[in-house]
Amino acid sequence: MGTQAIIDRARRVLAIGPLRVDAVLYLVCTGYALVLALTDRHFGFRVWAAFAVAAYGLALAHTCWLTFSRGVRPGWWRSRWVSVAVVGVVGMLAPLITLVVRRLSGGDWTASPGAWNAQPEVWVIERSARLLLESGTPYADLATLGHPPGSYDYTPYGPVMALFGLPRALLGGTPVGDALTDVRLVFALVALLSVVATLRLLGKPAVPVRAAQLAVAFPLTALTFATAGPDLAIAALLVLACALAAIDRPGQSAILLGLVTAAKLIVLPAAVVLAFLVATRLGGRALARFALLFTAVFAAVQLPALLVAPHTFFEHVIRFPAGLAAVSSPAASPLPGHLIASTGAAGKVAAYVLLAAAALAILLWLVRKPPHSGADALLRIAVGLGTFTMLTPATRFGYLVYCTITLGALLVFRHRATPHPATPSVVEPDPGATSGRVGLTSS
Repeated sequence: MGTQAIIDRARRVLAIGPLRVDAVLYLVCTGYALVLALTDRHFGFRVWAAFAVAAYGLALAHTCWLTFSRGVRPGWWRSRWVSVAVVGVVGMLAPLITLVVRRLSGGDWTASPGAWNAQPEVWVIERSARLLLESGTPYADLATLGHPPGSYDYTPYGPVMALFGLPRALLGGTPVGDALTDVRLVFALVALLSVVATLRLLGKPAVPVRAAQLAVAFPLTALTFATAGPDLAIAALLVLACALAAIDRPGQSAILLGLVTAAKLIVLPAAVVLAFLVATRLGGRALARFALLFTAVFAAVQLPALLVAPHTFFEHVIRFPAGLAAVSSPAASPLPGHLIASTGAAGKVAAYVLLAAAALAILLWLVRKPPHSGADALLRIAVGLGTFTMLTPATRFGYLVYCTITLGALLVFRHRATPHPATPSVVEPDPGATSGRVGLTSS
């Protein structure tokens, strides 16, 4: 089934009325946040959830008011974007600021999640930046720790991820400096700039409310925004790389994608999809250039860490995420891959066999129906990363944020009907304040 067929089917499903779908969405999100606030053992999650209950509850109330107040005169307060804005301010910015300030009183590196004002990836990435400046590699030498290594002594990211922590390493050390350079703020800024750049590359197309709900207001994004952040920056940069490929700038796309993959290897399946997009649109020579640039950039940024301490690099980046290190990865969400692998050695083999079979099926899909547009590519990326998350033995439920963000971006990309960035995008007219789209075409 092609991308347009899937979109047409979704439109028929949503024909019951966008406000009703909004109400169901915000009701489910409110329930999820309430359960998290009452039951989760992570302090940061509970703080976010408390704000999120209010945010989604207010969004639900506003949506219900829109549904039952058809006679009220029109105005900005009747826009569905008001609900999205409430979630953004109350459910994302407010808990982020609260946790950043509370973090100044401690909580990092403690054994109890009930004391964490930030998820461990925040401290780990900030530490990797300090190590990069001090030793030339972002990875700690586990043999010199002075204690048996624990899971948070590992840095399971590529060398580029350490760059996000450099502001903290260079300007931190005081309460104000630590607050302003919290790596979550860096991730949020990078994500925001990537979104702005993507929209400009696409000719400032209309942004559907449903796209913002999926990519921004959905709990997976909002929770990650407040408590961690790296996946949001990586996903936003991935969408930007897709936009570059979709407007026939394969060289720039390859360079950016090489850097992003060198931060987090989860992006690698997306690189394969974008390679097919480049080949479909521009042919074999463009594909060869894309592959060469991607490989060169990816290898070049890995090289310094490999030269400084090759064994340490492989221990952190390869062995630990693969479950082959002395310490097991804490990534263990109850998804199919983890559940199958937890049954024993045979289960782990079965999980990897299923993952390989799924990868082969997606590859055959790419060969038989290669992507012709950015929207086509994003659909395949969402399916690929979702499959990877579901079937990998060591994975996190939060990685599904890549799927919601790419699906939200897909709804924006489909409004851009022409391949050249200089050509104006084809945008459907806005039928009214509650139509679900807002124009971003003003200069």
